[in-house]
Amino acid sequence: MKWLILALVCLQLSEGLVRVRLRKGKSMRELMKDKGVLEDFLKQHKHDRGRKYHFNEYNIAHESIANYLDSFYFGEITIGTPPQTFLVLFDTGSSNLWVPSTYCQTQACSNHVRFNPTQSSTYSAIGNNYTLPYGFGEVDVTLGSDTVTIQNVVVTNQVFGLTGYEPTSPFYYTYFDGILGMAYPDLAIPGYYSLMQNLLRQDQLTEPIFSFYFSRKPTYYYGGEVILGGVDSQLYSGEIMWAPVIQEVYWKIAIEEFSIGQTTTSWCSQGCQGIVDTGTFQLTVPEQYIGELLQAVGVPENSDYWEVDCNNIQNMPILTFSVNGNQLSLPPTVYVLNDQDVCYIGVETTYVNSQNGQPVWILGNVFLRQYYSVFDIANNRVGFALSTSTN
Repeated sequence: MKWLILALVCLQLSEGLVRVRLRKGKSMRELMKDKGVLEDFLKQHKHDRGRKYHFNEYNIAHESIANYLDSFYFGEITIGTPPQTFLVLFDTGSSNLWVPSTYCQTQACSNHVRFNPTQSSTYSAIGNNYTLPYGFGEVDVTLGSDTVTIQNVVVTNQVFGLTGYEPTSPFYYTYFDGILGMAYPDLAIPGYYSLMQNLLRQDQLTEPIFSFYFSRKPTYYYGGEVILGGVDSQLYSGEIMWAPVIQEVYWKIAIEEFSIGQTTTSWCSQGCQGIVDTGTFQLTVPEQYIGELLQAVGVPENSDYWEVDCNNIQNMPILTFSVNGNQLSLPPTVYVLNDQDVCYIGVETTYVNSQNGQPVWILGNVFLRQYYSVFDIANNRVGFALSTSTN
């Protein structure tokens, strides 16, 4: 995940930004009603019975996701009986589900909703303890199992982590409570089924597929959608361009070429790899190429935060990835981020390596705002189609 964004979040909060928190048991719908925006939202996103989906709606979860400080996208799940509500980051870059718990007394946990196992009649303790590493820190969890619900799909006896320790940075400042991992089982705690596996084992999805739409102009009340069990053809245009997964750990695909404007670089002449990761905000660049990329898009050498002139964005080059014979382009209006009229390049250095030494990119949310993404579990492939809306 992007350390700079988290640092900016911490800075803004420390300077007195009022942080509106979700209270236990209060849904996104109730919050929107409290803020007086629910009626307008429903008018703009009302359900159309004539809308054509690629799936039977009875067996899908069509979850609206929100956004905070123009960074990460998160949505609601419930755990337990009666249900306890949490905001989670739907993360294709990891495979475990965890939420804060009453076992944890750190500031990071107390600043979020915490799962109370004594108040769930369906909870079962497992007791094994694990440390879960992420690119931005670690959390310590103890395992338990309970019922997990996402919209109208229900998974019973789902193993998940209840945190016993969360460091203050960054978790105190994150607006989401926990993380729901959606990558392959090899990244999960061994010996237990991940939530994605159980969705399929318990026949909760019409199709073994899920997809994401990220708004290019997200708000707290609507940042996009995650669809478990299918795709929504109204959220993209044209055909879906498919790429096979080359290693069933991450959702990792091959990148054949990378171009800056009309110039094809030699960076991927021996092959590159791309991890499609909804848990990474920015586009990450292999370390050996980050300086050259910044120079090519016009970032001044002495720029600490890779700032560019907001008035010159239209003159900056298009970045293009060649993936399975298809050209996936990012215009500067997508990869340049604007924070209160301060514009900067939405990239960072890749923090993972490949086993064969090929350069690794992470196609994070900056990339995924441009492309509707589809994750096909049965066929081990990832699809991309141009998002239809700039909402």
